[in-house]
Amino acid sequence: MVVQGYVAPGFGAVREELERQVAAGAETGAALTVLRRGEVLVELRAGWADRARTRPWAPDTLVNTYSVGKPVAALAALLLVDRGLIGLDDPVARHWPGFRATAVTVRHVLSHTAGLPAFGVPRDHTAWADWDLLCADLAAAEPETPPGSAAAEHALTYGHLVGELVRRVDGRPFGRFVAEEIAGPWGLDLGFALPAADLGRCAELEYAESTWPVDVLGEPGSLRHRALANPAGAVDLDVVNSPLWRRACVPAVGLHATATGLARLYDRLLAAPGAITIPQFTGVDLLLGRTVTWTLGMQLEPDGDWGMGGIGGSCGYAVPARGLAVGYVTRRLSAADRLEPLLEALMS
Repeated sequence: MVVQGYVAPGFGAVREELERQVAAGAETGAALTVLRRGEVLVELRAGWADRARTRPWAPDTLVNTYSVGKPVAALAALLLVDRGLIGLDDPVARHWPGFRATAVTVRHVLSHTAGLPAFGVPRDHTAWADWDLLCADLAAAEPETPPGSAAAEHALTYGHLVGELVRRVDGRPFGRFVAEEIAGPWGLDLGFALPAADLGRCAELEYAESTWPVDVLGEPGSLRHRALANPAGAVDLDVVNSPLWRRACVPAVGLHATATGLARLYDRLLAAPGAITIPQFTGVDLLLGRTVTWTLGMQLEPDGDWGMGGIGGSCGYAVPARGLAVGYVTRRLSAADRLEPLLEALMS
């Protein structure tokens, strides 16, 4: 598996680290792009796009990136805020008639403090293709904690909460809104609810370890398990590698993107960060079990970096101190331990 692509002079150590990971078997298919104010510093790809290892990774290979898509969903809502169509402190119910949790505001939803981190009605994997069904489940739900009082990553619910709010105000299906208002105008190769023509570009996800899907869901009955295991299938290879998943609109965990698409997104945001980077909550996240600073759609790190990673290892984020925009996508679902050495090589 040859590492292909470009590194600018002085960044050869990044290629060497990716080559090391591939040789060690730690990576079987991935891509990394790093931009600095539009300039390409790194644009590398390695490995295979399929589990049978017949399709080499291509520059336009798409990967399901899980929570890396949450900031894209948030951006859609913030576009409507910028246009004066909704307010951050508007009750969601003002725009979504029938939404029962009348104390939940747009700000709560965007910052993971709405108290609705899990779908309350048990559903099988086919529910991912039924947008209206899952939105109705959320509209009927009662918050688990008082809105604004605590944060718990809305692991699977985030995208339907944000996406239905946008649909109610704008009228377009959420995937179409993102395509027409963000991906298209900004020149980003990413999206939700893929058209049939893009299915052949998708990488097939695989587990690094057979225990990964059990480990990532957490203990049965825990908040983490309730939030990640229902509807079923979000970490099931037979589901996430299927046309049902790829063509469904699952904004919380269903963004399909290239590494370059993600890097261009963050390069654009670095030029004009706006409200999406403003801190909203700092404290222990009840689902993640660690201290987090949530902005309106992202995590803000103590060193000033901001962005979002996804379970399995993909990530998109910005390093404002150095003007760097990073996109990393992988099909090998494992702990997020492969990007760090790549970034150390980048910064050295």
